[in-house]
Amino acid sequence: MNLKGKDFLSLFDFDKETLLYLLDLAEKLKQENRAGHTHRLLENKTLAMIFAKPSLRTRVSFEVGIQQLGGNAVVLKQDEISLGVRETIADTARVLSRYVDGVMIRTFAHDDVVNFAKYATVPVINALTDLSHPCQVMADLLTIKEKFGRFDNLKLAYLGDGNNMANSLLIGCAIMGISISIGCPKNYTPEQEYIEKALEIAQKSGSKILITPDPMLAAKNARIIYSDVWASMGQEAESEARKQVFRPYQVNKNILSIASGDSMVLHCLPAHRGEEITEDIFEKHSPAIFEQAENRLHVQKAIMTSIM
Repeated sequence: MNLKGKDFLSLFDFDKETLLYLLDLAEKLKQENRAGHTHRLLENKTLAMIFAKPSLRTRVSFEVGIQQLGGNAVVLKQDEISLGVRETIADTARVLSRYVDGVMIRTFAHDDVVNFAKYATVPVINALTDLSHPCQVMADLLTIKEKFGRFDNLKLAYLGDGNNMANSLLIGCAIMGISISIGCPKNYTPEQEYIEKALEIAQKSGSKILITPDPMLAAKNARIIYSDVWASMGQEAESEARKQVFRPYQVNKNILSIASGDSMVLHCLPAHRGEEITEDIFEKHSPAIFEQAENRLHVQKAIMTSIM
């Protein structure tokens, strides 16, 4: 499948066949890497990594990933380039396109990434915005594929804030045919655009979509329970208030008791144990959670290999 030169900004832009191709490639790269094989698929190519938000998994997985593929990374922090402040995003995109072979951006405003990609002449990867997190969902899908060997006849329940993860999980699950229920307070639902798009996709894929304020209804018979922090970066001032609002959506023994008996718990990390997920549930399911974290490396290598 020829994806060279294509941006990776949102799962909106891809169909099931393309996502399956990327997941199969990620699985192949993962298995061969563990067997000691090297992949110099991006020899002498350079990825610019722009960070307006701090990062652990995103930075390490992309930087290690490009190195394992034979390429190089240039890390640019917001205080160094002041994206959209010192000069326009358009000019920054056009300059960097003369130096590097791809650009990864982790920032706040989704429109900044879209605008950057509009003017860049090299592929641009969305490594997180306030609106979406497609690379994380690709890692989630790979983890689900490894566990169940399929995507059909599965239900994923996401509990908590209707944030960028909820938005992207709606689209990823709908495309792959996974039924998804979002359990969240009424004033914290996912973006309407993402709900409507997921419903549209689900009509073709067979996925069932449910948005409900009832966490028990959301979790009922789910094979995958998904959790995320209640206050994302930039929402620290709301942290205490959010703890009260989201307390009923904690992933705990009560939630797991009505899920499927062999359910898997996922968390995109970092985790605030005792808040969105209890310590005992996190530790019990930590093998899957940290496999999920590792899979960021492999799916991002597949994405970079395919588009750069």
